[in-house]
Amino acid sequence: MKTFNYHSAKNVKEASKLSSSKSAFLAGGMTTIPSMKLGLATYKDIIDIKGIKNLSGIKVSGKTVRIGATTKHAEVAKSKEVKKAIPSLAALAEGIGDPQVRNRGTIGGSIANNDPAADYPSACLALNAIIHTSKRKIQADKFFKGMFETDLKKGELIEAIEFKVPDKSSYVKFPNPASRYAIVGIYVAKLKKDVRVAVTGVESCVFRCKKLESVLSSDFSPSSIDKISISSKGFNADIHASAEYRANLIVVLAKKAVTNAK
Repeated sequence: MKTFNYHSAKNVKEASKLSSSKSAFLAGGMTTIPSMKLGLATYKDIIDIKGIKNLSGIKVSGKTVRIGATTKHAEVAKSKEVKKAIPSLAALAEGIGDPQVRNRGTIGGSIANNDPAADYPSACLALNAIIHTSKRKIQADKFFKGMFETDLKKGELIEAIEFKVPDKSSYVKFPNPASRYAIVGIYVAKLKKDVRVAVTGVESCVFRCKKLESVLSSDFSPSSIDKISISSKGFNADIHASAEYRANLIVVLAKKAVTNAK
């Protein structure tokens, strides 16, 4: 690992001022630190933001759940407020990695990193979330751009994620047995007349499955998916699952998600 300058920011303004094209924000460090150790990423400055108090916490207000960027996965999983408002979101957080990862990793870090197999990006898309940054508000549909790529600009810091409380929702994934990353993950949410289905682990970036959304908007039931087939074109294929297998899993897991939705 190459040497770098370490900074502990006291507030968002200071963190943004310290940032540059050769710096990285550090919250949980679940991706940043391993990448640096392996020589896959080098930075001149590391800006630690986990000490900024107003970036952490959970607030439920009316039909929204707002979660601070440095809130840990374990805190989301254990939150009584989240379990009551969006039980599928608490269950998703409980299924991330292992206890060490859940007690160190943060929701903001996961979303900013945008790993193709991460869980939280699917929640953002399915629950029509708004990502609040130090500079603006970004709709989830416009936030995730590609593999490890988002709409965040240099020096822009995620402050909180605001999720809409759905009428029904469920997250189901086929996990890698070692890392618990999603080989395929499906998040289904029914928000009034709008049905949103987000898929992770299948392409280079999380995406919405319009084909399933169209069918479920007319009939929100597992049987409505029976005759649906998904093309595997452009899907990931690796030692864990072929593109065709992933395509089939989308349908299988979507049916399970609709069945479990509450």
